[in-house]
Amino acid sequence: MALLDTASATVPLGGPDLPQERRLVTELPGPRSAEILARKAEAVPAGVGHTVPVAAVAAGGGVVVDADGNSLIDLGSGIAVTTVGNAHPKVAAAVAAQAAQFTHTCFMISPYESYIEVAEALNRLTPGDFAKKSALFNSGAEAVENAIKIARKHTGRQAVVAFDHGYHGRTNLTMALTAKSMPYKSGFGPFAPEVYRAPMSYPFRDGLSGPEAAARVILQLEKQIGADNLAAVIIEPIQGEGGFIVPAEGFLPAILDWSRENGVVFIADEVQTGFARTGRMFASEIFGIEPDLITTAKGIAGGLPLAAVTGRAEIMDASHAGGLGGTYGGNPIACAAALAAIDVFENDGVIERAREIGEILVQRLTALQAGDARIGDIRGHGAMIAAEFVDPETKAPDAALTAAVAKAAIAKGVIVLTCGTYGNVIRFLPPLSIGDDLLNEGLDVVAEALASA
Repeated sequence: MALLDTASATVPLGGPDLPQERRLVTELPGPRSAEILARKAEAVPAGVGHTVPVAAVAAGGGVVVDADGNSLIDLGSGIAVTTVGNAHPKVAAAVAAQAAQFTHTCFMISPYESYIEVAEALNRLTPGDFAKKSALFNSGAEAVENAIKIARKHTGRQAVVAFDHGYHGRTNLTMALTAKSMPYKSGFGPFAPEVYRAPMSYPFRDGLSGPEAAARVILQLEKQIGADNLAAVIIEPIQGEGGFIVPAEGFLPAILDWSRENGVVFIADEVQTGFARTGRMFASEIFGIEPDLITTAKGIAGGLPLAAVTGRAEIMDASHAGGLGGTYGGNPIACAAALAAIDVFENDGVIERAREIGEILVQRLTALQAGDARIGDIRGHGAMIAAEFVDPETKAPDAALTAAVAKAAIAKGVIVLTCGTYGNVIRFLPPLSIGDDLLNEGLDVVAEALASA
């Protein structure tokens, strides 16, 4: 394979035709990646970190190739973004075609059909048999900010409730909604006011049933905030950055029912869980809930920046003209990519593939857990599975072990990501284009890293 280490070298093409193999021709980082990362250190602020010490030049299927020709197994999908696979042919073709037509007009100035088509698709695909509307934005955090704006405008109230372990973004308002201080909030305050936090259902650690956990939350909302002051409740159906926490059965429906009874807008943050990731188009379907508003991003456009708020038409219409929007929101190239990705989600069997991947992940991790008490919990749905690492005796979170396993796996050519409030969770988010052999090889490397840690 050609390497990107001389002026005459060519960059390997990405997409599904990229050789699907783990291949290490240098230690990580190799000399060319090290050179590029040194330039990063000089040109990019220290606050913009990176997990894997490589400079990527191509990706596709289930691999990422670096500037030195190393081919790494991708179990992270750019944090659940390249769900349909990197450089998917349908997405790449749609992007190229749109770029040749026009790259921008600003939808608020000169509207175009592809934005409307994306909105129509979201209105059709999201849970709930009621009239919906969608507005498009650039990032998950921006979608969350706008969902809160819409809920406040609709209700005339100001208070918002988020949950322990939740993650909603890095902007000022979304930092307030996000639970974890380091690295997301520390030193960046003061934060937006009228944001309150409620306890999340965390079956591995709280031992509560769904109804019990919900009753605890509702009591707090009624006594500490007051339903009449509350505009919205926002929650990830399965928490992402917080540790892939799956709430106990009955928790989400109970919170939703209470919200409806009290005129509170229920917002499902499906930025990480949306678009086939959990083996459903949206994770809300797993729990049988129909949110008032849903925020989406990440996997929506096959790697291009796009996000959305979709919800009940009467709520979405609460804002005055000009109150929603943004210069790049619903950019035509991103919309073209989204329409292609949605076509893949609906017609190419990727939802079923997510379930197959989930079965492999759970089976392999459960087998590891049977022989290693340091794996305290395995949880998730579809191709969104996590392992929580603990002290075998006390069940206390073991962040050091987690970091060591992830570092060792990456050094051997497998991209894995950590998460969790306590830093003790490894999350598995492979692209749905990965093959079984490559997935199993990646899990073999993780198992070896755990055994040697």
